[in-house]
Amino acid sequence: MELFFNPFDNLLCILLGISFTVWFTLLLVFIIVPAIFGVSFGIRRLYMKTLLKIFEWATLRIERGAKEKNHHLYKPYSNAIIAKEPTSLEEEIKEIRRSGSNKDLDSASEFEMSDIFYFARRGVESIMDDEVTKRFSAEELESWNLLTRSNYNFHYISLRLTVLWGLGLLIRYGILLPLRVTLAFTGVGLLVFLTSLIGLLPNGRMKNLLSEKVHLMCYRICVRALTAIITYHDSENKPKNGGICVANHTSPIDVIILASDGCYAMVGQIHGGLMGVIQRSMVKACPHIWFERSEVKDRHLVAKRLSDHVQDKSKLPILIFPEGTCINNTSVMMFKKGSFDIGATVYPVAIKYDPRFGDAFWNSSKFGMVNYLLRMMSSWAIVCSVWYLPPMSREGGEDAVQFANRVKAAIARKGGLVDLLWDGGLKREKVKDTFKEEQQKLYSKMLVGTQEDRSRS
Repeated sequence: MELFFNPFDNLLCILLGISFTVWFTLLLVFIIVPAIFGVSFGIRRLYMKTLLKIFEWATLRIERGAKEKNHHLYKPYSNAIIAKEPTSLEEEIKEIRRSGSNKDLDSASEFEMSDIFYFARRGVESIMDDEVTKRFSAEELESWNLLTRSNYNFHYISLRLTVLWGLGLLIRYGILLPLRVTLAFTGVGLLVFLTSLIGLLPNGRMKNLLSEKVHLMCYRICVRALTAIITYHDSENKPKNGGICVANHTSPIDVIILASDGCYAMVGQIHGGLMGVIQRSMVKACPHIWFERSEVKDRHLVAKRLSDHVQDKSKLPILIFPEGTCINNTSVMMFKKGSFDIGATVYPVAIKYDPRFGDAFWNSSKFGMVNYLLRMMSSWAIVCSVWYLPPMSREGGEDAVQFANRVKAAIARKGGLVDLLWDGGLKREKVKDTFKEEQQKLYSKMLVGTQEDRSRS
């Protein structure tokens, strides 16, 4: 029996050896080596253009099939459901009083029952067209990208379309996913191993140079693990040492997207497990800022650590996402003021993903990290644009909140995002009483002001 199986076993081993050799040779030549030197062969760009043509054909086929079968196609709301004009509380209440009463507004009482309709209408509008909740759900696409999770219009239209979807499923899970997982483990493994080695070197120029090259190489390998196609704009404004880089936050991979084009000092809480191993190895080669769980809520300690870091011009710029949570690639929400209160130069960065190839938004209340990464690696690609904005500094008479809002507005404008004043913490928390009291204060101020004007006259 042994003599019978030996030739087969030998042949199988030879074939497996050849397969692994070819696999890792391709991996080395087309991915790892280009990542080391920061070059690209243009394969991913060609891949993106091909996908776009396929998506266009599939969308047209769905629309034609739905028209033939008299099916109604779901169309997502690209803008707000309710059209609103930017008017003040006082103007709207005066309009309601004017339309509901023939009396002169100047002789009207301080309070009218019709005022209630303003607050009732605003409440209904908030329920129907909630500006906050819809920022924490995935974007719905008007076109179909052959992913059933991205469009409500997917159902059986034709045999060709179904075969194309099945072929796409096979390519994504049978070819792309194993390749991407291999690349991810390669990038993370090299990052841990090489940064640990660099950590053994004495502090100096050589250590900093090697650390920078290793970080860039490993992050570029991780970018290729997502088939990320990134376009960087205005690179002359890239963050410099001694500054703080702030960006809008859509996904955990924002870090990889930015760090593959430049080195940053990361800020975060110390974790256990694999993440803890990565953090401990990274900090050996580069001065990142990690906090213990008990230290995170100590604002003074956090501010001091950040201030001490930026005062040393030899240290890398700090990378911070002031929103504090992931927003769904449509808007920018309130920036926490902490990073704007230490007097450092701020380098704003706008990140905008193209959802046609894969939704980068991480809905942490719905998907765990492993599930999210699996969805990312089984998407077609991650396509995004990054804009480096000119550095900004705090102006005279400007407090930290005003400075944060000015930076946020610049990022939203550059990235084509909606600028919202709401706190991203509402993703998991109830609305604070201060938000409710704000409308009450405005209404009270209007009544008191009316009374004072009347008494003067």
